Amino acid sequence: MRKIYIPFLCCTAVLLGACSDEETFHPDYQLTIEADTTMAVTVSDATSHQTIDGFGSSDAWDMEYVGRYWSDQQKSAIAKMLFSQEIDNGQPEGIGLSQWRVNIGGGTAEQGSDSGIADDSKERRVECYLSADGSYNWSKCSGQRYFMEQAKKYGVQDFVFFSNTPPVYYTKNGKGFSNSGDQSNLRDDCYDKFGDFLATVAEHFQQAGYPVTYISPVNEPQYNWDGGQEGSGWQNSQVARVARSLDAALTAHNLSDTKMLLAEAGKWNYLYETAGDAGSGRSRVADDFFDSSSPNYIGNLQHMPALLCAHSYWLDTSWDELQRSRQAAADVATKHGLKLWQTEWSMLSDRYDFFENYDAASYMDLALAMSEVMHNDLTVANVSSWSYWTSCSCERWSQKSRFYLIRLVPQSGDYGQLTEGGTASSGKNLWVLGNYSLFIRPGYQRIDITLPITDHSLFASAYVSPEKDKLVVVITNTKHKSVKVEPTITIGGKTAENPVEYVTSNTLDLKRVPSYETTILPARSVSTLVYDLK
Repeated sequence: MRKIYIPFLCCTAVLLGACSDEETFHPDYQLTIEADTTMAVTVSDATSHQTIDGFGSSDAWDMEYVGRYWSDQQKSAIAKMLFSQEIDNGQPEGIGLSQWRVNIGGGTAEQGSDSGIADDSKERRVECYLSADGSYNWSKCSGQRYFMEQAKKYGVQDFVFFSNTPPVYYTKNGKGFSNSGDQSNLRDDCYDKFGDFLATVAEHFQQAGYPVTYISPVNEPQYNWDGGQEGSGWQNSQVARVARSLDAALTAHNLSDTKMLLAEAGKWNYLYETAGDAGSGRSRVADDFFDSSSPNYIGNLQHMPALLCAHSYWLDTSWDELQRSRQAAADVATKHGLKLWQTEWSMLSDRYDFFENYDAASYMDLALAMSEVMHNDLTVANVSSWSYWTSCSCERWSQKSRFYLIRLVPQSGDYGQLTEGGTASSGKNLWVLGNYSLFIRPGYQRIDITLPITDHSLFASAYVSPEKDKLVVVITNTKHKSVKVEPTITIGGKTAENPVEYVTSNTLDLKRVPSYETTILPARSVSTLVYDLK
């Protein structure tokens, strides 16, 4: 057991007089902070890795209802938790998201019950800016627009628009979900219209001062999406056709700074192998889109960056599974010279090796599992961006915090209607994401960090600022014991000074700990160490 001794200083005053230097005294005892073990850690910029583009989350599904129906006090508090970078007396106000994913709906909300999306899932119906007569109504989606405005106010510079379905006026069945199986629900004569729709929406918000950096036209095309929410299956050939139409539309609308983001693969292996549950026409996405000999090659399009994105669902239940799938994704990305983004994750899997079961798991257990996913995405897949899925949600059916960063409670309770208004509170997932997002800013570059252990009870990643004046180290301790880390830092001949530590644990929510506790990792915690480089 390691003991750290810090002098404990206090002063007393005679009667009620002020404390002066003459009245200060040093007691004969010392404050003892104990760690159960110590560990040497080596940080070096000898090898540099990916540059970070940002961390984000999305406005699906409940943000429209919160932004439209909830009180200014509640919804502004939610915005602060998501976007603020301010730190008040050692407690961050929020997690400083640098990216915001905005759902561009297909018009199922206007259809109501006729949409085919059940009333008990009506939050998954989304308004469309396009009307049936071809005109645009920019007063739609007022709740979503509220949070867009808040994100911009807090300094978000990366708005990613994503579509789950084309407008219902363009679909084969007139719905926002498909009954076309593994084929696109988009009518054959509407590919160019769909591209123009997305470009028109992007242009409108770009002119309103929102930096729309990416448009993602399809979502999880490997799934058939035959009800429950907006969605459609797509063959790779159909995705490529959408990309060509959207590329032309972006050019026509003079959106030179807006790129396409493809293809929101439902899980990592769809990028690199033929998956039985998707078939050959919806798998091997990287080869199909970026091999110049492929009929679906789109790597030469003006608005198509050398970038692919996927979701971290399903292949996330064990450390070995995380490692294998992310390494394979990194390998195929290297083969084609691509960056990778992880654009959606929440706890969809039925079981995880990181805890016995959901009933037995604490909220911190779930957040630690999220940190394991984030770590492997960042250090094995080498993703440049990482986003959570649903920023806010109600806690129902014993799901705990599997599907939210911020918990919503309607006025009549968890099973009430969001139209009632309600209250919001931060979850452990929010603050663990903040261990990364608040401190690892766009432009930071990942560098090497080495821990002298063979298991994954502790894992860490390190990042240096573009100016080489800040070092950020994120360390997750899944042990039931505290650990004192003793870092050796070698970064371009600079000295790492003034470490500050922010901890998320069962009892702390991204709280700065006193200086005498710095570099101590509490049991079952995520810690961020921030150093000045001089």
